[in-house]
Amino acid sequence: MGKGVLRSAARALSWPRGSKTTCSAEVPEDVKEGEFAVVAVWNEEATRFVASLSCLSNPVFLRLLELAEEEFGFQQEGALTVPCKPSELERIIKGIKNF
Repeated sequence: MGKGVLRSAARALSWPRGSKTTCSAEVPEDVKEGEFAVVAVWNEEATRFVASLSCLSNPVFLRLLELAEEEFGFQQEGALTVPCKPSELERIIKGIKNF
């Protein structure tokens, strides 16, 4: 598994709230501490979800991060975008939450 993927995701997702350093993207109100926004994009369909940081230890979600790196790179701002059917990402997030 690409360690660069994990390092990039961890850096992007660990921005400290209240930091004096400015960030180009504001954190939306629906994203609470310990969560991040992720957008599933498939064909013309894009759906935004809020996921727990615990997703980052799930092998299926980690594979999505690898696919995202291949497809979009990690120069993304704002919500993390993954190449996945929205219904599949919803199933993955719910499965992790219920585990």
